[in-house]
Amino acid sequence: MLRSRLALGALAALFGATALVACGSTLGGGGYASSGPQTVATPAVGRPMTATAGASPAAAPIADQVAIPTAAPSERPGLGTAWGEAVYAPITARPFARASAAPWAVAVLRYNDEEGVAAQARYYGGALEPMEIYAGDGSIGISLVDESGGLLPGFLAGGQPLIVGRDGARYRIVVRNGTSARFEIVASVDGLDVLDGKAADPARRGYILDPYGQLVIDGFRQTDQQVAAFRFGAVADSYAARTDGGGNVGVVGVAIFAE
Repeated sequence: MLRSRLALGALAALFGATALVACGSTLGGGGYASSGPQTVATPAVGRPMTATAGASPAAAPIADQVAIPTAAPSERPGLGTAWGEAVYAPITARPFARASAAPWAVAVLRYNDEEGVAAQARYYGGALEPMEIYAGDGSIGISLVDESGGLLPGFLAGGQPLIVGRDGARYRIVVRNGTSARFEIVASVDGLDVLDGKAADPARRGYILDPYGQLVIDGFRQTDQQVAAFRFGAVADSYAARTDGGGNVGVVGVAIFAE
């Protein structure tokens, strides 16, 4: 099993700086499934916070997060993440006190279509293989998986994880915990928080990852009972491009907080 440590540098533009471990390999069993309701973190004291329903693509008030020079969304090649069909994914609320205001670890994965990733692979001399990223000390695994639960392929492009997506295909974010501790996971797709559709910010509350547990994030949350599935699509059709202009299209960010 190949394992190499990465220095994030510009990769941490969304959340900050840390280190990752990247590993290209399949996982035992090869499949993922949501096992019951997901848990949303709330403050340990004071009035509990509840998940905020994500607005529709036409109505969500999204502020710019990171200014990245780019072509207009209608002109950009590659992939973004579209607001997909409604998926049943209930949540419950549970208190969680962060050990620090700063994330324990941060991971950023970039994705593109096969043509774009293949061009990068030729340039860097990399080979595509099923990819999972290991954050912090290597005990938290992060991956993008297809509808059947298989790891999406990718490679390290200049030290940056780059994942292959397919236009129209549904995907999920999977976070695995190899420790006996709980963590809070604040995730964003294309610069938008997966819980409320607003600009990515690690100060927002996230999902709880149980000890030795697995968190499957199916889409942008709409209510406490359902999400809008993540589906790859044209940049111009992405949720981000239809709200904040799409400056961070093609980026999945995960901030991990210790308890």
